Amino acid sequence: MIIKRGLVFILLGAALLVMFLLPASEVSADGRNVVYVIPIEDMITVGTAGFLERHVLKAEEAGAQAVIVMMNTPGGLVDATLDINRIFRGTYLPVVVFVAPSGAIAASAGAFILISADVAAMAPGTTVGAAQPITLSPEGGTAPAEEKTERFLAGHIRSMAKETGRPEEIAEKFITENLVLNYEDAMELGVSDITAANLNELLLELDGYEVEKEGEALIMQTAGARLVDVRMNIGERLQNTLSNPQVAFLLLMLGLAGIYLGLNMPGTFVPEVLGGIILVMGIYGMGLFDISTTGIILLVVGVALIIAEIFTPGFGILGIGGIISLLFGSILLPIEPLMAPDWYHAFRATVIGVVVGVGILLLIVVQAVIGSWRRRKKEPRFFHMPEKAVVVEELSPGGLVSFQGEIWKARNLEKGVVEVGREVQVVNQEGLLLLVKAMDENEGGIF
Repeated sequence: MIIKRGLVFILLGAALLVMFLLPASEVSADGRNVVYVIPIEDMITVGTAGFLERHVLKAEEAGAQAVIVMMNTPGGLVDATLDINRIFRGTYLPVVVFVAPSGAIAASAGAFILISADVAAMAPGTTVGAAQPITLSPEGGTAPAEEKTERFLAGHIRSMAKETGRPEEIAEKFITENLVLNYEDAMELGVSDITAANLNELLLELDGYEVEKEGEALIMQTAGARLVDVRMNIGERLQNTLSNPQVAFLLLMLGLAGIYLGLNMPGTFVPEVLGGIILVMGIYGMGLFDISTTGIILLVVGVALIIAEIFTPGFGILGIGGIISLLFGSILLPIEPLMAPDWYHAFRATVIGVVVGVGILLLIVVQAVIGSWRRRKKEPRFFHMPEKAVVVEELSPGGLVSFQGEIWKARNLEKGVVEVGREVQVVNQEGLLLLVKAMDENEGGIF
């Protein structure tokens, strides 16, 4: 019954995993009157940048009219923000950043993203700015970052503003003076290009709008455009979560705690295996590993743990750790431009097959362990005491006896010495020690 239930759970889990790993269903985008709409919510992370890059490339392949980024963010990581700036400036498609809905913000990293867009749009009731870099102070609070960092970011945002034709001085004040602008002031000062209440209104405003990219004038045709709504896949969601500094810090602490507990409780395998996997993901979240390195490390660790499970007597802990590591490794292995997409689909299908197969084997092992435990619970004595034995080492009173090839320690309960080759009757048992007495010469049996 346990195996059946476990198989059902494994198959259901595998089915759900396949659903998550399959590419998100999207509207076919082979026409020219197509606009990709990409949402950015919450913190800007490595996962956010990867998500944006993937769909900007898809929009290019589809020959879309434009990419519209719907943004509402309190800020994010510097590296991820710089990557997004690079993506926006590197594509030949017009990129429109729309701070919406009403009440949304483009704070800190959001200001960089808005400034680097070809078209900046804001909904009424939205704000942009407050991008001064900060760092954690020794007292646990926040403090302005080093002058070197501030100068670099101020120069970068000025460069982005110059590239997109926005006021460089105002953009720099987002960094140096923590300037905050509402949608009206942003429009008046030239930070924002369009005010629109919603996406439909924005599409009407963009229709016929001209943007210059790489010296070429592009005129968008967005009225009545077919919208392609996209969402993060499971790998990007995982990257997004892991690269959140709070989550990364907690993973680092949990990983180190697991390894510490494992070193102090040798033989259990649970804390050190889970701690090692969590530590690798925490290190990735802190940005010390790139995604390729993390994915490869987790795959290698997963295979090593499964091999260790085969050669180590245990209860499947190493195998379960191997399954977890393989799953995360396959998800975090990025799509490389020079590899065929079909290869990755086949690779992930292989990983799922291995996970299901190892899971079934682990269930069989766990079932056997549980059965053995139940039998032992019904019969407290693990070893069955024989009725008779033959002396193989003189009993005076202690010695050794043999029963069907098994050698037991024994003690004679009677006076005198029992010679080698004499048969004895087993009267009782104290653990692994048999209490015996010599049998008459005419008694006997086969041992």
